[in-house]
Amino acid sequence: MELQEIIKDENRILIGEEVPEEYLIDPYIHEIPDIYGVALPTSHHEVVELVKFAKEKDLKIIARGAGTGVAGGQVPIHGNELIIDVKLMNRILDLDEETFTLTVEPGALVGDIHQHVEALGYFYPPDPASKHSSIGGNVATNAGGLRAVKYGTTRDYVREMTVVLPSGEEMTLGSLNIKSSSGYDLLDLFIGSEGTLGITTQIKLRLLPLPAARQTILISFEDVFKATEGTLAILTSGADPSEVELFEKDAVFYAEQHLGYPLHTQEGAAYLLVELDGNDELELQARISTVIEAVAPLSLETIPFEDPDEARKARLIRDNILIGLMEYTEYEMLDEVVPINKFAELIQYTKSLQDKHGIEVLNFGHSGDGNVHTILMRGELSEEEWNTKRKALLDDLYQKVKELGGLPSAEHGIGIVKKPYLEKMSDEVNLKYMRKIKEVFDPENRLNPGKLF
Repeated sequence: MELQEIIKDENRILIGEEVPEEYLIDPYIHEIPDIYGVALPTSHHEVVELVKFAKEKDLKIIARGAGTGVAGGQVPIHGNELIIDVKLMNRILDLDEETFTLTVEPGALVGDIHQHVEALGYFYPPDPASKHSSIGGNVATNAGGLRAVKYGTTRDYVREMTVVLPSGEEMTLGSLNIKSSSGYDLLDLFIGSEGTLGITTQIKLRLLPLPAARQTILISFEDVFKATEGTLAILTSGADPSEVELFEKDAVFYAEQHLGYPLHTQEGAAYLLVELDGNDELELQARISTVIEAVAPLSLETIPFEDPDEARKARLIRDNILIGLMEYTEYEMLDEVVPINKFAELIQYTKSLQDKHGIEVLNFGHSGDGNVHTILMRGELSEEEWNTKRKALLDDLYQKVKELGGLPSAEHGIGIVKKPYLEKMSDEVNLKYMRKIKEVFDPENRLNPGKLF
């Protein structure tokens, strides 16, 4: 069998020198080997046949979606891999209003899913900042996003998945039933497995009714430490926010330059962007007052947005911090997570590392659930200085994260970038049984080899 027999459209098969550069570059992995080729299926059947082809030719396989990963999870590292790119499998297939279930293909973009369901009065809560990430990639890394503090992560909204195993076998994981005590939970096992166990070809997502009202509040603080205190004050107030996002003024600068307008306050050096939602306007206003009262002793300025467009602009500044940074310097973004009561301590520690290692450190992230996005900025450092200082800082940082009871990745995945730190931070017995699970589903180590562990 040849690829051309599986996919008749020659534009969906790219072999050897036909492979575009986008598949061979990555900001975190600098030496990417040549690959066998790229196939772009448009159906479940084609994925099955492509997997069988790879098995017959003894090729490694990497499943890829929108290519927005930041841990090297979708990057070839061995050479001669077949990339199965599912970005053309991007249809929103069906909405079952009786079970609140949306059926989608893995290449559908999460931003398109939000727009589709909200126009119909429904709500898909997981909200990663990268709205152009694919739902298959979100499932592969158990993406969280801005609303995780109230609504949880992708894992909480996947009812059922169809997957193709590296043997070419097909499996349905999960079901539309709300409860199950019927054997091992294979669905949860595959969510967050970063394409190492199977290739997802269809996903059934759980939806909620769209909240009738939302309110966004921007709060400024003297420094990032006061902002983290403010986070804890909000979380213990009973206001039940759907988002509590922290970002520093130095980070905001890059987004302001990129977007061409300033944040609505220039007070202080750190900010919280808080969103609340609900179905009762009076009850929502009471919760807003609770937030304002909770942070009053700590904050410099509080701005409740009355105009939805102004709230949208504030959110865009938060979402465009990384895009703005790209225009100025090379950087590395982390997504470490600690128990919520250790969040302030971790922020303080990252600032101490800035002076110790001579690398500028910025922080933003989902302060409501303990997930910090620490950014290491290269600035004017030479390649040798950057690599040496960065490694030393990361070694210190992840050791501290471990001491605080945290984990190396909250929502981006381990990929290849964080692999050494997962190994250092995990008990050997845990790694042993993760490897055994991998061997059960992928005894030939064909799917995304060398990632995770």
